[in-house]
Amino acid sequence: MDKTSKIALYAIGAIILLMMAAEITKPKALNWRDSYTATDKIPLGCYVLFNELKDFSKTPITISNKTAFEALKDFKSDEKTVSVFINNVVSFDKQDSEVLLKYVEQGNSVFISSNYFYGVLSDTLNIETGTNNSQLFKKASLNGFISPHLKNNERQFKDVIENSFFTSLDTLNAVALGTTKVDKTKKLVNDTIPDTNINYIKVSFGTNNGAFYMHTNPFAFTNYHLLNGNEAYAATVLSFLPKHRIVWDNYYKSGRKIITSPLRFVLQNEALKWAFYITLLALILFVIFRGKRTQRIIPVVEPLNNATLDFTKTIGDLYYQHGDFSNIITNKIQYFLEQIRFKYYLDTNELNENFISKLAIKSSNKKQDTKALIDYMVYLKSKSNHTENDLIQLNKLIESFTKNSL
Repeated sequence: MDKTSKIALYAIGAIILLMMAAEITKPKALNWRDSYTATDKIPLGCYVLFNELKDFSKTPITISNKTAFEALKDFKSDEKTVSVFINNVVSFDKQDSEVLLKYVEQGNSVFISSNYFYGVLSDTLNIETGTNNSQLFKKASLNGFISPHLKNNERQFKDVIENSFFTSLDTLNAVALGTTKVDKTKKLVNDTIPDTNINYIKVSFGTNNGAFYMHTNPFAFTNYHLLNGNEAYAATVLSFLPKHRIVWDNYYKSGRKIITSPLRFVLQNEALKWAFYITLLALILFVIFRGKRTQRIIPVVEPLNNATLDFTKTIGDLYYQHGDFSNIITNKIQYFLEQIRFKYYLDTNELNENFISKLAIKSSNKKQDTKALIDYMVYLKSKSNHTENDLIQLNKLIESFTKNSL
């Protein structure tokens, strides 16, 4: 290789290294995906909130990585708790909803911050939600509280907001705690949605002071808003909750990390997991012992051909081709009776009722079926000439008898 070629190769290598370095060191694009998990530090994660709750709570926070049904179906405790669910959409099925209702009925509390509420839970609590979709772009909204003493804690959410609110409430059990107000300087012709709507309520349930706290602005608890001057609003929303031990939901999250490995299902099931470990151990032991000693391959020995069977088949074909059905029937009857003598130790000289009863009992066949076969044999033995139909009928009766025999 000449000097010019070497210089060109070095130059290409240097360019590739510079491109790799630039790719590695360039700043990563900001991730705006919905997450709401306690470990995500992205704008729409809940890392800041979770750590503030740990400092605020006097008791350790319990983290739940299961569905509401799995986590609360057998919940029994003298200590009251409050379960916190925060996500853009919190979807409970019928079983989850029934368990949550029973959990609150025992005197516990549930806080749910979600853009939408639907299903069995919302039907039971008689609530409905909606959103203001009359504008092309989401308007800034002022999120505040019903109590005038909390006016200093209301905050303007200018972006990263959904502007959801309650459109229907159970006025007997629901108490409004907070509102959202959108400034509509230019109203549309068909816009019938009020400027101010309720976005935070308390719904009492049961007779043990249990309650649901329903909130329609989960964005308020994300890192983005807590680090941009809206932390007072989030803190005030949570201040309405009873001072019980907090159970943080880590399952109903858009950013919940799901292991996609094929072994995920196996390792999550206790029985399958141990079966997998035992199989691995057996394979390791097999490899160890097989490596020490390998047995010589045993040659395959082909079985000897059954010449008698071939001869019998040939003779039978010969009889059948010549139409000698009488000879075939005689041989089949003789062979059948020989099998009876050999297998059941019965005397076949007299094929009477006593013989039929003993044969039926020993062979586990019905007596009427056994009698039909023996009577037909006696009938055939009395004939001098036989037809193909006689042979076919005899064969069917013998096969049926043999199939049901012990």
